[in-house]
Amino acid sequence: MSPTLRRLIGVTAAAVTGAATLLVAGAGTAGAAERAHCDRAEQNLWSDGPSRGLTAHHCDIPSGRGRWYTVEIDTLVQTHRKGDTLDGAVDRTRTLHDRTFRCLGYTSEDGTVNWFGCPPS
Repeated sequence: MSPTLRRLIGVTAAAVTGAATLLVAGAGTAGAAERAHCDRAEQNLWSDGPSRGLTAHHCDIPSGRGRWYTVEIDTLVQTHRKGDTLDGAVDRTRTLHDRTFRCLGYTSEDGTVNWFGCPPS
């Protein structure tokens, strides 16, 4: 086998090993989201889809400040709006149970937690 071919095979093997290592490390980080639990939450649904935010009550929030949070919600009330503003009329509401969201972060005030950056699942 020529030295050039050996080097090429060696470089390819190193690249594949490095890519696999990065994928495993990334999967470990993705699974390390902080877990939170809320008894109740509300979410608005607009004409173009669900809001990326949730307003929750009675939450247990982890003490660490993670990059992503896995939020388990016992009761979720979704308000379907006729328009794209809060001033618009309510078309209907739907109550869902035992839902899980991944959210980027939160703010909290007076027992209410506003989760943001929650892409639809």
